[in-house]
Amino acid sequence: MITFVLSAAEWINKTNAIGLYVKRGKYGGTYAHKDIAFEFASAISPVFKLYLIKEFQRLKEEENNSEQKEWDAKRFLSKNNYLIQTDAVKKYLLPQMNYRENLQWLRSCCPTEVRDSC
Repeated sequence: MITFVLSAAEWINKTNAIGLYVKRGKYGGTYAHKDIAFEFASAISPVFKLYLIKEFQRLKEEENNSEQKEWDAKRFLSKNNYLIQTDAVKKYLLPQMNYRENLQWLRSCCPTEVRDSC
């Protein structure tokens, strides 16, 4: 019985395939776009394809959860930094006076066009 075997690297070279990558040697392997990998899995067996899809979904969900934690941490830091900065401006940068009664401080920082209307 004669069989024909074509390796992934040979197939890529002969067909100029895109979406596949073969790395030889230590830590090597065959890498493919996810759509190609899913179709390859369905050619092996429907059970394997289902397993592959479930595992891919699990990994994406795990990735999203870690990104959500990172986003929550950045949001928390931004919120607290905003509070620290506004409190510092209120306490140290703005003069300690009654702003509604004495508007002299406002006139000194307005542009000349606006100063006339202040």
